Amino acid sequence: MANGTFILALDQGTTSSRAMVFDRDGNVRGTAQQEFRQHYPQPGWVEHDPMDIWRTQLDTAREALRNAGAAASDVAGLGITNQRETTVLWERATGRPIAPAIVWQDRRGAPLCDTLREAGHAERIRDITGLELDAYFSGTKLAWLLREVPGARQAAERGELAFGTIDTWLVWQLTGGDVHSTDASNASRTLLYDLATGDWSDEMLALLDVPRSLLPGIAPSSGIIGKTLPEHFGGALPIAGVAGDQQAATFGQACFEPGMAKNTYGTGCFMLMNVGTTPAVSQHRLLSTVGWRIGERSDYMLEGSVFVAGAAIQWLRDGLGLIRRADEVEALATSVADTDDVFLVPAFTGLGAPHWDPYARGALVGVTRGTTRAHVARAALESIALQSADLLRAMRADSPTDLSELRVDGGAARNDLLMQMQADLLGVPVVRPRVAESTARGAAGLAGLALQYWSGQDELAAQWKVERRFEPEWNASQRDARLARWHQAVALSRGWAAGKPG
Repeated sequence: MANGTFILALDQGTTSSRAMVFDRDGNVRGTAQQEFRQHYPQPGWVEHDPMDIWRTQLDTAREALRNAGAAASDVAGLGITNQRETTVLWERATGRPIAPAIVWQDRRGAPLCDTLREAGHAERIRDITGLELDAYFSGTKLAWLLREVPGARQAAERGELAFGTIDTWLVWQLTGGDVHSTDASNASRTLLYDLATGDWSDEMLALLDVPRSLLPGIAPSSGIIGKTLPEHFGGALPIAGVAGDQQAATFGQACFEPGMAKNTYGTGCFMLMNVGTTPAVSQHRLLSTVGWRIGERSDYMLEGSVFVAGAAIQWLRDGLGLIRRADEVEALATSVADTDDVFLVPAFTGLGAPHWDPYARGALVGVTRGTTRAHVARAALESIALQSADLLRAMRADSPTDLSELRVDGGAARNDLLMQMQADLLGVPVVRPRVAESTARGAAGLAGLALQYWSGQDELAAQWKVERRFEPEWNASQRDARLARWHQAVALSRGWAAGKPG
């Protein structure tokens, strides 16, 4: 049994950094959160300042420990979970980023993807990486940085630069540059990782013209990879678990058996289904990805990604001014019985699975003089559930194991109306756990297993408890009709930015 009363989880997200302190029963004993600035330098571009990410994550970690009344000596170790695909390139000597971080939502890599697709590489890329050829993934972002930042390629070829996703960036900062490491779940999201070998792919590195010297080592998702500098927390803490946010949430939801699935409702929406120890090949443009690697065993997932989910509600608040606070949307949407045939397709940064259209853009259709802000609010909520229903239909077609329920988490999972919409559109129960923030719980769980703080996955599964089940109320014909109408709206948004709508 590990020394220490608590596990610290760092949860670095797209719009905020959070930290949570967990006890042995899986209860949250301290938490803290800070938002940081989003940068949109031109249409389709999304950037973060990597130093903002580091500063807010360190501040929240310290604050969460204070809120738990915990000193470094009370903490067995920490786990990290992170926004995936977001790409940072920095100087090894100074730790200074040479450019802003390119965020996973950013679409500037789309022209490179077009070039590779036209050259006939898309199928080979899918075979090696399990991923679609899309600007979503880190490899195209890194290729852009190497090409466009003055002096970057020359410095990379001299071995002076380091690349990382946000987990790697945080580990580098926490260890004072002593450890340059990622885990298998994050590595599998780069377009540079070979699912079959579990290592970086020389073929993909050559195709994207990325020097191998930039890359971090690949560690298990559960295992001690280094220690934090003592000055960060008043003592050196083992870093014992790392996983991308959606894989960590799947682990936190105790989806340990094939056929179990979860959906996270955050800035985007991410549905993952456990498919066991062999990667699944999707026929419906879903992603095949590493869930986590523990020891020599890797568990694999099928994943569908919705780029804009909770961000649609933020847009109602910040872009349109229809609501003052995000939590007002449920009452406003509930004030009307339905959307009155209004649909919002929130393709603000393109469409993810199963469409993969970087040139799609948002569309609000079916608007009449009778349309009110309540109808628009309800359409925005329903768009989240409709996009997720498209993902589950694709998963069911790809997976030999049918789904009996969908476990949910993330901020928008607290919205009862949205969860009922989701159950109605899926036709299976939607189950919300007592601890809705499964991402941090998963990071803590992976770290705790490595530290023998918890005995095994069975103990973690026993801690998972149901808060509420939402049973479907629609019949199959109602679901099919609504989805068919939704697909008409989606078709109108396709290809808009390329001048080829529909």
